[in-house]
Amino acid sequence: MSHKRMPRRKAAMAVGGVAALGAAAFLLPHASASQDAGQDGRTPGGTGTARTLRATDAPGLDARLRKLLGDAFAGSYYDSGRQRLVVNVVSGDDDVVGQAEQAGAVVRRVANSAAELRAATRTLKTRAAVPGTSWAVDPRTDKVLVTADSTVTGAAWDRLRSAVRRLGPGMATLKKSAGTFKTFASGGDAIFSRSQGGGVRCSLGFNVTAADGRPAFLTAGHCGVAAEKWSDTQTGEPTATVDRAVFPGEGDFSLVTYDDPGTRAPSEVDTGDGRTVPVTRAAEATVGQAVFRMGSTTGLHDGRVTGLDATVNFRSETDPGGVDTVTGLIQTDVCAEPGDSGGPLFTQDGGALGLTSGGSGDCTGGGETFFQPVTTALRATGATLGGAGAGDQAGAGEQSGSGSGSDAGSGSEVGAGVGGDPAGGGGDLSSAPSDGSRAGTADDGSPALTGTR
Repeated sequence: MSHKRMPRRKAAMAVGGVAALGAAAFLLPHASASQDAGQDGRTPGGTGTARTLRATDAPGLDARLRKLLGDAFAGSYYDSGRQRLVVNVVSGDDDVVGQAEQAGAVVRRVANSAAELRAATRTLKTRAAVPGTSWAVDPRTDKVLVTADSTVTGAAWDRLRSAVRRLGPGMATLKKSAGTFKTFASGGDAIFSRSQGGGVRCSLGFNVTAADGRPAFLTAGHCGVAAEKWSDTQTGEPTATVDRAVFPGEGDFSLVTYDDPGTRAPSEVDTGDGRTVPVTRAAEATVGQAVFRMGSTTGLHDGRVTGLDATVNFRSETDPGGVDTVTGLIQTDVCAEPGDSGGPLFTQDGGALGLTSGGSGDCTGGGETFFQPVTTALRATGATLGGAGAGDQAGAGEQSGSGSGSDAGSGSEVGAGVGGDPAGGGGDLSSAPSDGSRAGTADDGSPALTGTR
């Protein structure tokens, strides 16, 4: 997947992985603001006035407050409308709570501790691992949000509802999703593999350097499990090989090494129309944060992070009636459609957040989409963000990355997912219409990307 083998128009996909989940979107602050904070900057149960901060600064403040508050810390989220970090606390030392307010957070007293909410998710894993379900802690409601897709009916629905009720009042919320949870593969500026089951197509996420110095890239784990050899063209010879793939279990990521040790690729995400976003670092996601996902199916789409450490129970493709449970994912309201597996979730200022895993819904009716955190994948593989041979490597916390790929062609979808058909013949999805484009400003006041909502 070296540039010397790729036409100029194809090189853009290598740049940070034009996601497999295609869709059109934009990074703007159009999402509705949180209603927790009052007009004076205070929140119910809070006593201080918080300072405004950029979304990129929220994870740092969150980390400081976790240490400061200890067991009193019960989660946090970024209020993008007022540009403030809201931190939940259970009963704790008033002096420590005061320090949290002085640090710049909006402090909100809540009933459920972080330990209690984590215990609730463990209970759900034991009693309610039903195909087509997911759950994640929602710090905005101080509850566990449990979602069931359209395939969860009858006895399965009764089992899930009973498990939620047994958690006790005020501990969890149960909702229905109109779509079905599925992993997303096939797509646009893609990577291809020929396997015994037919053609497989996914998207490159971010270029990395493997622990041994080889050039490599990250993509979805269910792609790496489906096929070992990958190419940047549909009919070309393999140019990359899977080194490690995790799916299901504690993540959905693959490390794929380039066969050509001289492979070079730019550290950026191609957002279409000749625009790129330089990838400057691997970053942690924050609930409430504005994020973007680039995909070849429908273009650029934006949304917000709605949950962290999410668990998704995909319907197993290899064991009829079985469950492929994946933990530790980022949950968002960014729309997605088949064709995005492995593609990048990122911030407007170049933070690499995640790799597209799966979800429900589409870019017409909306839905939930889940992403593998990039930071977890890097720690697990020992890789560093940024393409080997692409210039100076950025250090930890200030890493850069990119990748390479090709134009989309016809191919099979990998991981039909919850309630879906097994992998088989699939075609390209048409691109979204160009009308309805809009522009705005990002959370930090910088010009926003534009696209179709």
